[in-house]
Amino acid sequence: MSVTGRILTTPALQTGPVPDTGPVRKGNRTVHRLRMVEDALQRAQALMAQWDEELRRELPQGAGIFDAHTHLGTDIDGMVGVYEDLERGMDKYGISRCFMFCLDEPDRHPGFRAGNDRTLAFAERSKGRMIPFVRLDLAEDPIGEATRILDRGGRGIKLHPRAQKFLLNDERLSPIFELAAERKVPILIHGGRGLPPIADDLARVADRYPEARLIVAHAGIADLAALADRLGGKAGVYFDTSVWSPLDLLGLYRLVGPEQVVYASDYPYGQQPASLLIALRTARLAQLDEQQVRGVLAGNANRIAGGEPPLTPSAPKGIETFQQPMSLARIHQYLSMATPLLWTRQPDRIGVLGLALNATHDRTNGHREELDQIRELLTAAQAMWLTLPDDADERDRVAHMRATFRLIHLADIVAVTTPA
Repeated sequence: MSVTGRILTTPALQTGPVPDTGPVRKGNRTVHRLRMVEDALQRAQALMAQWDEELRRELPQGAGIFDAHTHLGTDIDGMVGVYEDLERGMDKYGISRCFMFCLDEPDRHPGFRAGNDRTLAFAERSKGRMIPFVRLDLAEDPIGEATRILDRGGRGIKLHPRAQKFLLNDERLSPIFELAAERKVPILIHGGRGLPPIADDLARVADRYPEARLIVAHAGIADLAALADRLGGKAGVYFDTSVWSPLDLLGLYRLVGPEQVVYASDYPYGQQPASLLIALRTARLAQLDEQQVRGVLAGNANRIAGGEPPLTPSAPKGIETFQQPMSLARIHQYLSMATPLLWTRQPDRIGVLGLALNATHDRTNGHREELDQIRELLTAAQAMWLTLPDDADERDRVAHMRATFRLIHLADIVAVTTPA
């Protein structure tokens, strides 16, 4: 094992088929495949541990971390957020507190009552580290359910227009914002994929109830420019960092001040160390100073949780023009093509991961360390992808796919956030 910069590198894994040396019994082939799967998993785990160390080096000394967007429970899409996993992750990565709410649960009817009750139980179990939000369905007594949970210790409201199939011009939103303003609790609303333009309608209801703190999830990428135009500069309105693409966060920082940004993972969908690395590296590339980075990591969310007055937003600090070495731009393009294939569990018949790997051999741009880091991540990801089990338990297949994606995601973060 050799060292390149600060990330350990190892010889590339053999990912192609083993040469046929004669008749091989089916049982031996099965054993060989299982060994390939185990080797790929072990290499992926070792790389994750190395990037955990890289994250620790990049965090500001003694910085607090507050995760403004986490889920516990079981979603109808199969995703599961487990209390023990979230707690272990918070301990491991130094996350002091989080906002937490249920997923789109199989027993969500009526009105997420069962999921909200579990949220309160998780919060009590955490002894204050996990701050409970009530999730609402506008079609099933949202005010009654919000009041019930807030009276029992809930400290925020979660709304998901895509999952619960409502638009932001829905008149049923006004009483919810009015209740949030009266109780002085924040509202976190989904602002990611699967929505039409939402800025005008959301801004109208937010302007009507300025005492209601508003967190737009996923950096508001569903309507980012318009949301920033309508809500940028408004004290008490925030955008969280739970996105996949670093370009989305770079786009956010150039449009709103750092006092309007809160770190978020979207656990269990978002995972460490990529979740914190993408927030840190984009903030620094956007030229936030250390105090502003600390505000994004914890300070702004702590003010929300503590009911403190919001800071007056300063001017945006992001970069207007994004410059990138050509080889890293090519890698980002290929990884963007690979990601939907992996998410839909298709083989890489096009060979885009191989193209990204080939691009890491370009030594003309002066970023040899970063290219070596990316190559190591993608070599491990390729081995994982090739060993994606066809006949395993569904949960094991999902876990294998997600582990593969984590490697590709880290590689893409490095590709996009390496300065030109």
